[in-house]
Amino acid sequence: MRSREYDLQFRDRAARIRTWGLILLSLAALLWIWCAVLLVMPYEADTSGKTDYRSPAHCEARLFTDRGTANHGLQEGNYCANERDWPEALAVLGASVPLSTVGVGLFTVGTVTRRMSAHGEAMRELDRLAEGRDG
Repeated sequence: MRSREYDLQFRDRAARIRTWGLILLSLAALLWIWCAVLLVMPYEADTSGKTDYRSPAHCEARLFTDRGTANHGLQEGNYCANERDWPEALAVLGASVPLSTVGVGLFTVGTVTRRMSAHGEAMRELDRLAEGRDG
């Protein structure tokens, strides 16, 4: 195999590694968006089977409450506290950490590998030009 063919295959592998990094970073971004939706958007809690009143309870966003509906429990007759709990949002955020860490690592390795390959090719070309001028 000639060095040019090997170099092109090397760059293709680096591009695939970089693409996998971008895919993992995109998945992590989706998990961050999901976590933000869980914390920022208002929601409704199901009250069916708990009372005769069948209408859903309207709940404030979990993040923007100051002694609001999401922070009080069932002892006050409010069903919002159990509907969107903090551990769910934190689990989504925690799942994004390994994805983003591996994604950043793969993206960095792929980018650096490809740039170093291009740099090596440029240096070989400069050496070839310098030898042609000297000879």
